[in-house]
Amino acid sequence: MIYAEHLRKEFKKTVKEPGLKGSFKALFRPQKEIVVAAQDISFHVPEGEILGFIGPNGAGKSTVIKMLTGILTPTSGECRINGKIPQNDRKNYVREIGAVFGQRTQLWWDLPLQETYLVLKEIYEVDDAKFRKRMDFLNEVLELEKFIKSPVRTLSLGQRMRADIAASMLHSPKVLFLDEPTIGLDVVVKDNIRQAIMKINKEEKTTVILTTHDISDIELLCDRIVMIDKGKNVYDGSLHELRENFGQTRELVFETDNASMLNEEQFRNGLKLSESDLVIERKKNSFKVRFNSTKIPVGEMLSHTLSLTRVKDISVKDADIEEIIRNLYRKGETSDE
Repeated sequence: MIYAEHLRKEFKKTVKEPGLKGSFKALFRPQKEIVVAAQDISFHVPEGEILGFIGPNGAGKSTVIKMLTGILTPTSGECRINGKIPQNDRKNYVREIGAVFGQRTQLWWDLPLQETYLVLKEIYEVDDAKFRKRMDFLNEVLELEKFIKSPVRTLSLGQRMRADIAASMLHSPKVLFLDEPTIGLDVVVKDNIRQAIMKINKEEKTTVILTTHDISDIELLCDRIVMIDKGKNVYDGSLHELRENFGQTRELVFETDNASMLNEEQFRNGLKLSESDLVIERKKNSFKVRFNSTKIPVGEMLSHTLSLTRVKDISVKDADIEEIIRNLYRKGETSDE
């Protein structure tokens, strides 16, 4: 459904020196600088998949989404969505996609929501029967009934987000681009929107590209992620593979009744692990130990702990996905240096 190969996007910006002299120089002899927002981005998305497209701020996510939606033209490389090149046949192409940008709305501010949908119905040339059926489905999935007659400017952030997703789905797009759809929302509204996305994907086989900084969105919605940093691919694979390949860190949490008899130096003795492979945090009688399980097996770490102190409670956890992703970012920064 989505084919992106070696996408690159460059921007030219004017470099201005400080002061009045710099302003005149920029006006009459501007000095240009090339900024590369995306360097070599490649990924493919089959029909019906929800893909998590993630990366730190400034990684190039929004630039790639804008190229895929046809807003920007790649400097080089190629992208096709359902066989169409977004920049070449834009009018027909946008009939097949929906887009939601968490920071912006596509709704008319002063119109009641249901009138906004009627305007979009005419823009996308949706016939009356399909429109009624579509609105019934969107009302059921996104629970629009309570505020559909209200002007958009009176809606809460959570209501507006649901309204925006409904607007993007009104014409039954084959591909849905969601850029931070749960940003700034409370837990209940986030859960409602996640359930709606899953239902739309399951019932209509809609292909979804989701960009988000909320790790919970990724874990609950996506089977696969593409991670980029500084305009380059960092990782492309499933969450399971990510845990298998990069989730070597384990977390041992235990509580002891003789914490005063145990300190960090004693715990490290005999383990021969570097500070990056063994991190120890202490809070009163509780200890949290993060360790690299490829350097010391879980069983050996448990035996070591039990030999040092009387343990009242103990547990071992896998590394959470947020910690894994953070480590991948750090690894990318180190390799660039």
